[in-house]
Amino acid sequence: MSQALVDTVPPQLQLENQLCFPLYAASRMITRLYQDKLTPLGLTYPQYIVMMILWERAPCAVKVVSEHAMLNTNTLTPLLKRLEQQGFIRRSRSVDDERVVMLHLTELGRGLRDDCECVPQALLNKLAVSENDIVQLRDLLSRLLPILSAGVNDD
Repeated sequence: MSQALVDTVPPQLQLENQLCFPLYAASRMITRLYQDKLTPLGLTYPQYIVMMILWERAPCAVKVVSEHAMLNTNTLTPLLKRLEQQGFIRRSRSVDDERVVMLHLTELGRGLRDDCECVPQALLNKLAVSENDIVQLRDLLSRLLPILSAGVNDD
């Protein structure tokens, strides 16, 4: 009886034909690989994403980090509080507009960048995929993200 049920599943509902599942599974596995390198540094994967943004853009507004990390402020705020408690960042109100919270790197936060420089290469070393394949996949996903974001924001 169960075989008959499987035979009646249309192709568009079969897991192997979905785009969402391999993206979801790959994201979870990649995050776990990163976490092995980040835990000794005192970072979670989302904190690492925020720190990479700040290494490029600090000082900057929370809104800038929110947009680049694609995280809502209600998700980002507790994460920023933890980074501040760890001594990696400092938050302050903008002198131009007190409604705007600015994020600044501390000396410890700037020093963490040096500790994290080996993380991307360590991840690449664990994967049995060429760097070219990784770049192609990243570029394809980078083109897909704005399309997906527009679709999510249309709802």
